Amino acid sequence: MAKVLQLFAMFLFKWFFAIFYGFLVLIGMMLDIVRHGPRTFFYQKPRESRPDCMNDPSLGEHDFANLKKAGIRLHYVAAGDRSKPLMLFLHGFPECWYSWRHQMKAFKKDYRVVAFDLRGYGESDIPSGMHNYTLQALIDDVKELIEELGYSSCVLVAHDWGGEIAWHVAMEYPDLVDKLIINNCGHPVRFMEHLHSHWSQFKKSWYMFFFQLPYLPEILARSKDLHFLNDCYMSRAFGIQSPEMFTTTDLEAMKFSFSNKGTATAAINYYRAIFSTKPMKTKRITCPTILIWGDQDVALEVGIAKGTEKYVDNFTLKIVEGASHWVQQDRPDEVNRLMAEFLKE
Repeated sequence: MAKVLQLFAMFLFKWFFAIFYGFLVLIGMMLDIVRHGPRTFFYQKPRESRPDCMNDPSLGEHDFANLKKAGIRLHYVAAGDRSKPLMLFLHGFPECWYSWRHQMKAFKKDYRVVAFDLRGYGESDIPSGMHNYTLQALIDDVKELIEELGYSSCVLVAHDWGGEIAWHVAMEYPDLVDKLIINNCGHPVRFMEHLHSHWSQFKKSWYMFFFQLPYLPEILARSKDLHFLNDCYMSRAFGIQSPEMFTTTDLEAMKFSFSNKGTATAAINYYRAIFSTKPMKTKRITCPTILIWGDQDVALEVGIAKGTEKYVDNFTLKIVEGASHWVQQDRPDEVNRLMAEFLKE
C-alpha cells in the first residue's frame, strides 16, 4: 500500500509541475503569436540537404550502421585509420554528431574517431513511440554500434544526454569502455542527490517537467524556424560564451539535424521515457574516467560534478572556467588538451 501511495504521489508531483510550467510557456507562446503573427511563429524553413560545413572532408566520411538487434539504422561520420583504437562520440540534446567537429579533427591521427547521430536525431532512423527511447534501448545502441564497427571496446566521449547514456554503458558493459570522458553531465546518482538537496537546481530543471506534456513542447521547439536552437547556442545567458567558436553556419548545421519530421518528438521522448520507466540500477564505474565541466552552465550546477569520486574508482574532475554547457564547442582547445593529457595517463 505504501508503495502505491508513493507512486501516486510521484505521479501527482510530476504532472503538477508539468502543467504549471506548461501554462507559463503557453502564455509566452500566445504573446509571441500576437507579437510576430501566426505565419512567422509556425514557419519552419525546409532543409533537404546538409549544409556544406557538414560535408567538410577533414571531418571524415558519412556512413550508416544497420543495427540488426535494434532494428534501426544510425548515421555516423568517421575519420582516422581503421587499425587505430576506436574513439566513439555521443552527443546531447539538442545536438548531433557535428558538435564533436573540433575533437574529431584533433584525435583522428591517433584514433578511429566516430561521431554518430543518436536514434531520433539527424540522419539516423526515427522510430516512433516513447518506448523506443528508453535508457536501455539507447545503451544497447552503443553496444551494438561498437560491435558493428568491428571493435570490442572504445574510448567513450560524451556530452549532456550522451553523457547519461555513457555513464550507464560504463556501468552495464564495463568491458566496452577503456576510458570514459564526460562533458557537462553528472553521474546519475550525483545528479539526483544534488537535485533533491538544491532548490536552485530543481528550478533549473523545469524543462524536464515541461517535456512531459504532449504536443506543446514540440510546437515550441519547431516555432519560428527552430528558434530555440538560437537561444541554446547563441543567447548571452545560455549560449556558447566564445561567440567566435559558433557561427551562423554551425547553427544551420544544428537546425538541419533537428528539422526532420519527428525529430523534435524523438528528442523530447528521451525525457518522457526516463520519467516513465523504472530507474536503472547503478553500479560502480571501474574504468578511468574524467569529467570536464564548463562552470557557466546555466542548466546544470557545477556542484553536481563534485562528489562523483564516490561512484567511480579512478576519477578526475576538470573545471573549465568561463565555459558554457556546450563546453567542447565553447573551449575546444582546452577540452582537447584535457582529453589528450588524460589519454596519456
